Amino acid sequence: MAAAVESKVSGDEGRNKAIACAVFKRLSLDPNKLSSESIGGSDIASLFSNILQLSESKDSLSNEDQIMKWVAFASSFPSKADACLASLDYLNEDLKQKAILLGNGLEPSVADIVVFSAVHSFVSHLVGMAVQKFPNVVRWMDYIQNKEDFGGVFEKIVVSKPDFQPLKVSGDSKAPEALDKDSVTNEKKKKALEKESCEKDAQCSISVLNIQIGVICKAWRHPSADSLLVEEIDLGDGSLRQVVSGLAKFYSSEDLVNRRVVLITNVKPGKLRDVTSSGLVLCASNQDHTVVEPLIPPEGASLGEKISFSGYDGKPEDVLNPKKKQLEKITPHLYTDDKGVATYKGVPFMTSAGPCTSSIIKASVK
Repeated sequence: MAAAVESKVSGDEGRNKAIACAVFKRLSLDPNKLSSESIGGSDIASLFSNILQLSESKDSLSNEDQIMKWVAFASSFPSKADACLASLDYLNEDLKQKAILLGNGLEPSVADIVVFSAVHSFVSHLVGMAVQKFPNVVRWMDYIQNKEDFGGVFEKIVVSKPDFQPLKVSGDSKAPEALDKDSVTNEKKKKALEKESCEKDAQCSISVLNIQIGVICKAWRHPSADSLLVEEIDLGDGSLRQVVSGLAKFYSSEDLVNRRVVLITNVKPGKLRDVTSSGLVLCASNQDHTVVEPLIPPEGASLGEKISFSGYDGKPEDVLNPKKKQLEKITPHLYTDDKGVATYKGVPFMTSAGPCTSSIIKASVK
């Protein structure tokens, strides 16, 4: 499953507007009857109650108690990645033996619409092994997005599906033994392709990077480049690492001394204008690159501590191979969310003391 390029629904207000739009369409209500203040300032449960007050008929809500149970689930769906995964576990288990959340048939209920809207942003960023943990959720979301017309409010989640091989019934049909043999061959090919796909995902996922917390002990102007600064960074291992960064336009050398930073430490050492650099300080920047800020580790995280990402447990490479262009494939998925939390495809940069952050929200990180 490929993550959405950029979710159209962002933040509580954007999420609430999307939910309101979907529910209004389902209940055949005029969305102009609900004020923008009522949409943006409410949690999901309050928002849904406001919408119900505008409905002249509750025939479609005969099982209102069950619907409100799922509305409460959507309203309490957490923002932190670890807590989100726990909630998805519950949803995945509930969907194990049914196609939709409520009802005996295949027609999605209002509850399905509300829960789909609430979890879409998080599920759309799941990739690789994280997707495989929630097969029932992914199957259900794919069904809902193809069954319901959301009017383009939600980015389509692309789900990988195996090709269907129909059984031949003509006079020249293969014998059962041949069909069994073909089935085994196709299954082997499928597993080989899945393994290859997983390996490719692993090669260009965040797990190949070694990202650690350091502190800048010394900084000075690059001798032959006005836009560059040279820093000596302590990773808590008793030695100093020299790094060249393009921060001279935004910070003086004095501004950076004693500043804690987030550093990729397994890039291949090289020279920038004849000065050796053995790392990459990760910074957030706004769209026009006029404001740049090194990511901020949380207080309490120790020097040298490695950043972790929930669902990405692979071993970092000793040294990145520039020919594989791994950084070029990973950095487009690094950004800060609407609360300033640094993320990879929506999964926070986590330490033992909490996530890494920036004062620049919805920023690119590289």
